[in-house]
Amino acid sequence: MVVSGRAEMTSDPTSEAWRQLRLRYSLGAATADAYFTAGFSVVIQDIIVGPILQEYVDLIQSRPLCVVVLAPNRDVVAAREESRDKTAYRPGFNGIDALDDALRRETPHLGLWLDTSEQTPDLTVATIVARAWDEARVG
Repeated sequence: MVVSGRAEMTSDPTSEAWRQLRLRYSLGAATADAYFTAGFSVVIQDIIVGPILQEYVDLIQSRPLCVVVLAPNRDVVAAREESRDKTAYRPGFNGIDALDDALRRETPHLGLWLDTSEQTPDLTVATIVARAWDEARVG
């Protein structure tokens, strides 16, 4: 993680913010590949919104590869955010609506997209386990 000199991602990111984000994604992909090569099953959890999802997928060399996108509706996201002790949606992103719009309009529909609005975390996991190998494979 970049601490000193960190450039925050916003709704209008700087070139430095993009550089740092791409570095984070590159390191995440390389780490996933290293664990996979060592014989582990790997799960990467991150927020990847917009066309950069395809870039991230292309960085991961290990196969098979599944992509699962959790996409609850914005009202549910807002309610979940209200119940958290921390703030997940920084003001620079113009809030939940802007991220939801970017997710639904700009993010390539790779893999399995799940509307988890009515699901508990346990049900979400069960759904992923039941459906991922058939519906989430991208490579």
